[in-house]
Amino acid sequence: MKINWKNRITPDEITELKLNEIFTYGDNEAHRHGKGAAKTAMKWGAKYGQGGLVGRTYGIPTKDRTVKRTLSIAEIKVYVDKFLPVVKEHPELIFMITEIGCGLAGHKHKDIAPLFEAFIELENVHLPRRFWRFLVDVNDDI
Repeated sequence: MKINWKNRITPDEITELKLNEIFTYGDNEAHRHGKGAAKTAMKWGAKYGQGGLVGRTYGIPTKDRTVKRTLSIAEIKVYVDKFLPVVKEHPELIFMITEIGCGLAGHKHKDIAPLFEAFIELENVHLPRRFWRFLVDVNDDI
């Protein structure tokens, strides 16, 4: 099956959302939205102390409760796996997934991207350009 990914690339910087779009960002297990994309999520309804689907946002933890320790790929995978049924239950929403785990958490794109392999066939998921490079057979420059 050929995946139509070219119209499903999350912008490098999201400054506005359409009504059906969900800003999906790297969070911490305490859901303190103090820096990075988590802080940006506050403008679309993320709430301090709450994770998951809140307002027009969805937080996927990449840091622990203290915000000092970066979660391992295996720990992040648990949260990504919990996110998958949410995406499937809401086909009316477009999940704009940012480069979770690749900013403040410090993971490499090549390590985080495979966590989203099960999402590539879901039309309501947009992924960062750098994730697509590791998920589809790309012959052209993306």
